[in-house]
Amino acid sequence: MYERVIKRLLDLVLSAAAMLVLGWLYLLIGLFIKLDDPGPVFFTQKRVGKGKKLFKLHKFRSMKMSTPHDMPTHLLSNPEQYITRVGRFLRKSSLDEIPQVWDIFVGNMSVIGPRPALWNQEDLIAERERYGANDVRPGLTGWAQINGRDELEIPVKAKLDGDYVKILKQGGLRAFAMDCRCFLGTIFSVLRSEGVVEGGTGVMNK
Repeated sequence: MYERVIKRLLDLVLSAAAMLVLGWLYLLIGLFIKLDDPGPVFFTQKRVGKGKKLFKLHKFRSMKMSTPHDMPTHLLSNPEQYITRVGRFLRKSSLDEIPQVWDIFVGNMSVIGPRPALWNQEDLIAERERYGANDVRPGLTGWAQINGRDELEIPVKAKLDGDYVKILKQGGLRAFAMDCRCFLGTIFSVLRSEGVVEGGTGVMNK
């Protein structure tokens, strides 16, 4: 009941409100992106959704047009060379993720859930399969995001995603409390720019 009805209703209300309130910010960020590096304002990528169904995820473009497409940042050689000046700020502040409120509104994502893997991130997808983390809508933020984000090794990230899904499936107040904890934790993490490491996977243990 919580996952299918209440959580989806909350997603609709929050994403609709965000699109209305943040319209001015879309225009401002779009202008800065255009002035900094010619090209489209938005960036789309094939990501893995609920049931491993692929969907198009939207972001503000933070990297140069010459960047290899559909490649995880941690696999790029010197990823800093591809990030634009405006993009560096957007990524550090997580403002590049704002367009995903549309993906939430149309039902491809949720506010809280495992971050959607790239279609070709087979290692992460396989690890999540062990924990049932591919069976829920991916999220704008989640339990793994507030517990290390880019610093986490893939097996650790997948395990945290699985821990979240286990609580979500229990439903009720415990699932709602977990979503609230992730939501509030994300606000503090973003304000402190925690866990943002360009090209970083597993750096927490290094």
